[in-house]
Amino acid sequence: MNKLKETLNLEQWKNFIKVMKENKAKFIQMFFVVIIASLSITMVPIYLKYFIDNFIAQKSLVGIKYAAFFFFLVIIIAVLSIYLFLVIGGKIEYKIAYQLREEAFLKSQKLSLNYYDSHSTGETLAILTSDITKLSEIISWGIIDLTYNLMVFIISIVALLILSPKLTFMSLLIGIPIALISKFFQERILKYQRKVRHYNSVIFNDFNENIQGTLTTKTLNTEEISYEHFKKNTKSMKYYSIKSFKISGIYVPLVMFLGSIGAAIALNLSSKMVLSGEMTFGTFAAFLTYAVQIFTPIRVIAKIASDFKTATASVERVNNLFSEKENIKDSDNLVNLYGNIFEPKIESYPEMRGDIEFKNVDFGYDDKNLILKNFNLKVKAGESIALVGATGSGKSTIINLLCRFYEPTSGHILIDNKDYKEFTRGYIYNNLGYVLQSPFLFSGTIFSNIKSGKLDASYEEVVEASKIVGAYDFIMKLPDKFDTIIEEGGNSLSTGQKQLISFARAIIRDPKLIVLDEATSSIDSKTEKTIQKAIDKIVKNKTSFIVAHRLSTIKNSDRILVIDNGEIVESGTHDELIEKKQKYYNLYTNQFVLNSTNI
Repeated sequence: MNKLKETLNLEQWKNFIKVMKENKAKFIQMFFVVIIASLSITMVPIYLKYFIDNFIAQKSLVGIKYAAFFFFLVIIIAVLSIYLFLVIGGKIEYKIAYQLREEAFLKSQKLSLNYYDSHSTGETLAILTSDITKLSEIISWGIIDLTYNLMVFIISIVALLILSPKLTFMSLLIGIPIALISKFFQERILKYQRKVRHYNSVIFNDFNENIQGTLTTKTLNTEEISYEHFKKNTKSMKYYSIKSFKISGIYVPLVMFLGSIGAAIALNLSSKMVLSGEMTFGTFAAFLTYAVQIFTPIRVIAKIASDFKTATASVERVNNLFSEKENIKDSDNLVNLYGNIFEPKIESYPEMRGDIEFKNVDFGYDDKNLILKNFNLKVKAGESIALVGATGSGKSTIINLLCRFYEPTSGHILIDNKDYKEFTRGYIYNNLGYVLQSPFLFSGTIFSNIKSGKLDASYEEVVEASKIVGAYDFIMKLPDKFDTIIEEGGNSLSTGQKQLISFARAIIRDPKLIVLDEATSSIDSKTEKTIQKAIDKIVKNKTSFIVAHRLSTIKNSDRILVIDNGEIVESGTHDELIEKKQKYYNLYTNQFVLNSTNI
C-alpha cells in the first residue's frame, strides 16, 4: 500500500481524485462489472480441474452436459461483462476528458495577464490538449485496468492458496525482486517524461508562432532558421522519448521474465507433487494455469504503475495551472451582488458616470522595478484624454491598470469616487469599449463579430454601430454583406476593415469608458480620416483614453498627457502644448516636419 501511495503521490493527484468522486456513479457501475468479469475469467481453471478430475481421470461422461452448459454460461457472462467494461470505460474516459478540459479552460480564462506574460501560448495549449488527454486516459482506463487486474490477482492468489499454500508461497517469492526493480525503473521513467512534456510545450509554441508569423517568416526569408529551431526541439523530444521508451522496454519484459521464473518454479514443484501422489492432475492443471495467469496482472499492474509515473509529469503541469493564483479576483460579496464574469447580474450594475482617478498609484510588473511611482490623475466624466510618449514610457501600463488587467501595487484607482476593487471586473468590462492596435476578429461572420460586443444586440443595432464607425459601406459591398465569413484572424479583410469592425464591436454596447490603444497606427491615411470621424463621434460625452502614435488623431482631445518614465511631464490641449514648445512640440514637429508657420 505504501508502495502504491509513493507511486501515485496522492497529494499531487488530489484534484483528479475529486474528479473521480464526481463520476463515482459510473465508477461504481464499472466496479461491479469488473467483479463479474474477473470472477468469470478466474473460474476457468476451476472448471478445468473439475473436468479433468471428474470426467477424464474417472473416464466417465456422466453429467458432462450440465458441466458444459454451466461452462458455456460462464463464458457468455465473461463476454457480456467485457462488452460493458469497454462501453462504460469509454464513457468515463470522455466524460473526465471533457470535465478536465472545461475546468482548465475556465481557469485559463480567469487568470490575469501576468500569467500569460510568463507562460508561452504553446505551454498552455499543451496543457489543455495533450496533458489532459493523457490524464483522462490514465484516470479512466488506468484505474479500471488496475482494479480489474488487482481483482484477478487477489482471486488467483486465494485459489492458489486453497489448492496448495506451500507452492503458492514459494512461487510468490519472485515478487520481492519485481518490487525493487519497479522502484528503480519508475524513477528514471518520470525523469525523462518530464523532459518530454517540456519539449512538447516548446514544440506547441513553435507551431503557434510560426503559423501566426508565416508572413513575417517569409518576408525575412527565415524559413530555414525556423525549421532548424523546430528540428532541434523535436530532436530533443525524440531523444528523451526514446530514452523513456527504452527504459519501459526493459522494465516490462523484465517483469514478465521474472514472472516466468515464478511460473517455472511452480511447474517444477507441482510436477513432483503429482508424481508423488500429493496432487491430482486436475489440481495440477488448475494450479499451473493460475500460476501462469497470476503474472499477467503483475505485468499489467507494473505497466500501469509505469504509466502513472509517466503521467506524473502531466499531473504536475495541469496542477500548476489549477493552482495558479488569480491575482485579480472579485470578492464573494461582490460576486453575490453583481455576479461573476461568466454569469453577470447586469440588472444589478449601478450606472457608471465615468469619473476616473488614479490616486498615489505605484505599480511594477515585478517587485523590483516600479514603472509608476506615486502616479496621480483625475479625469472628469465625458473627458477625452490622449496619452503620448516614447515606447516604454508607461502609456500601456496606465491603460492596463485602468482596465483592471492588472491592479496597483499600492494606491487606488477610483471610478465615480469608489475604488474600482469595490466593483466586479464584469461591471468594468460591461462599461468598457476597447480597441487594440492589432484588431483580433473571431472566426464567424462580420455580424457575429460585431454582436460579440453586445450578445443581445438586434440586427438593427449591429447595422447602426457599423454606420457610426464608417464600416457599413464596405460591408454592404461584400457579396454576403454582414453574413460574410471571416477567415481565421480576419486575413480576408484589410487591416483598416478589421479595425473598423473592431470599432463597431467596441461601441455597440454604448460603453461609458472608451480606450483606443494605438488604434490608428496600422491603417492608411484614407482609412485614418474615416476612423477619425468615427472617433470624434464615439468619444463624444464618453470618458475616453487614447494612446496614439499618430499625433494628428488626438488634436481634438480635451487633454493631452505626455508620459515619460511613468510620470506626466506635460498636460494640456494640443494648442497649449504646441505653444509651450517642449516635449509634445518636439514629438509633433518631428513627426510632421512642419515649420512654425504651419503650426
